[in-house]
Amino acid sequence: MCGIAGELRLDGGRPDTEAVARMSARLARRGPDAEGAWRDGPVAFAHRRLAIIDLSPRSAQPMVDQASGLALVFNGTIYNYPELRSVLHGLGHQFCSDGDTEVILRAYAEWGEACVERLHGMFAFAIWDGRRQNLFLARDRLGIKPLYFARGDRHFRFASNMQALLAAGGADTAIDPVALHHQFTLHAVVPPPFTILKGIRKLEQGTTLSIDAAGRTVERRYWSLRAQRPTLPLTEHQWTEAIHEALRVAVKKRSEIADVKVGVLLSGGLDSSLLVALLAEQGISDLMTFSIGFEDHPEEKGHEFEYSDAVADWFGTRHHKYSIPNAEVLRRLPEAVDCMAEPMVSQDVVSFYLLSELVSQTVKVVQSGQGADEVFAGYSWHPKMAAETHGSYVERLRRHYFDRDHDEFATMVEAGYQVGDVTGGLLAAKLGEPFADEFIDQVLRAEATLLVTDDPVKRVDNMTMAWGLEARVPFLDHHLVELAARMPPELKLGSGGKHVLKRIARGLLPDTVIDRPKGYFPMPALKYVRGDFLEFMRAILDSAACRQRGLYQRAYVDKLLAEPEKHLTRIQGSKLWHLALLEFWLQRNVDGAR
Repeated sequence: MCGIAGELRLDGGRPDTEAVARMSARLARRGPDAEGAWRDGPVAFAHRRLAIIDLSPRSAQPMVDQASGLALVFNGTIYNYPELRSVLHGLGHQFCSDGDTEVILRAYAEWGEACVERLHGMFAFAIWDGRRQNLFLARDRLGIKPLYFARGDRHFRFASNMQALLAAGGADTAIDPVALHHQFTLHAVVPPPFTILKGIRKLEQGTTLSIDAAGRTVERRYWSLRAQRPTLPLTEHQWTEAIHEALRVAVKKRSEIADVKVGVLLSGGLDSSLLVALLAEQGISDLMTFSIGFEDHPEEKGHEFEYSDAVADWFGTRHHKYSIPNAEVLRRLPEAVDCMAEPMVSQDVVSFYLLSELVSQTVKVVQSGQGADEVFAGYSWHPKMAAETHGSYVERLRRHYFDRDHDEFATMVEAGYQVGDVTGGLLAAKLGEPFADEFIDQVLRAEATLLVTDDPVKRVDNMTMAWGLEARVPFLDHHLVELAARMPPELKLGSGGKHVLKRIARGLLPDTVIDRPKGYFPMPALKYVRGDFLEFMRAILDSAACRQRGLYQRAYVDKLLAEPEKHLTRIQGSKLWHLALLEFWLQRNVDGAR
């Protein structure tokens, strides 16, 4: 797990090593254990290392093989690297290290760009093929690891976050109106290739990109998800056993493939509790768990300790519990915003940032439950959508999911940022793709292959890696996701959502944890905006920078400021926080980079 960056010159010149060094400096928090740099001809790479597998210098990066003319920078973990290493060894490849990095390098040497189809894990990497004078970029199937890029007339640059590319200089920092529409419609999800800035793009999940020294590019999608029933129907018992076994394997891989201790982020919900249960089932001893909570509000509790404590006691874990006062949240919020590769509005972003700081003092790797709700229909809107019978697919989704309809967006932004209903068009196309049996299959596939990447997955990666902490997400193991996509919807929607997971959990977990109401990582102060938090947001939106930017219509801003708790999205997010967060992110990350 690391931070990567690089530059390929497209004009025959030498790479700007100072710009690459600036990118590397902005990635230091992702890899606190070591740094490396390499240059050859038109290309330069930089790497920041978080040592998890093969802690020795033999797995240092950039990793270069002079004999084959290959150089690699890699961020992530390959869970099947021992098996691939054995195969490659049988094909005559010799290894100088014991980690997964060299396995990618040898896999590319053997199978070329098709090597990605053999990798099981989370990854973003770049390989320079000196013989072909070609740069090859790849991102894992679910987009768990980030990969951003910026292309100019003279160079192509890539990095693990946008801040690194901004530090390199030269990127167009104008706001992209299409991305802006997505930002305010899909809870800050901006799907690839877009980002909120016109000059920075990101590689789509499950996709590779090749670019040669003349700037010719080829993009290829190597993975897609089918949501169709198998030819031979399975019983509910057979589905439950199949999902249980796939989840066992996913959890086991993410525990065993590490040369350091692995803990669990335990929220007290079904998903993270089930991870603890499966690790205990596999005989993991001295299991460490971590929970965080905040101050209660009259409308909502700020913690779920009664559930996380019950799970920790049930399994006898070495439990760490942290309580954070609201004043500390507000004081530390600017730090969290500085670590957001893109503006993120979910209330739990700050929670994960503060929790990751504390957890990183004890372990370097954790398992986390992200993805279970998207894959197994755990959200409140899933049964509502499934019950819909009228209107197009996108209309059925819009009524329960979109933060704002297009008409409201038009009253929110100034004329220069107005676009058509591009988000509706995007989702209509996504929901219209073939190889899905039912409407809810289409919805869940869209969540797993489009929305999950730029909401829970991105914020967990950003906030954990800000403290050199690797987060692993077993529910997004692509084998498990593929299996779950084929399962009948009623086995997901039943029991109030995640029916099959609740069946697996019965007998492994306390019934109170299985049957509890659906909860979220609580941070009430960013939902019920009042007091110091309201004044904080008011100062941002009334600032000279905000007014000069001319992004928001003032009548809309004033309406939200007058009654902040009245204006919530369909999934109960604060619309005022959405506006303030984007403006604050621009002030912290973009204005100073110009």
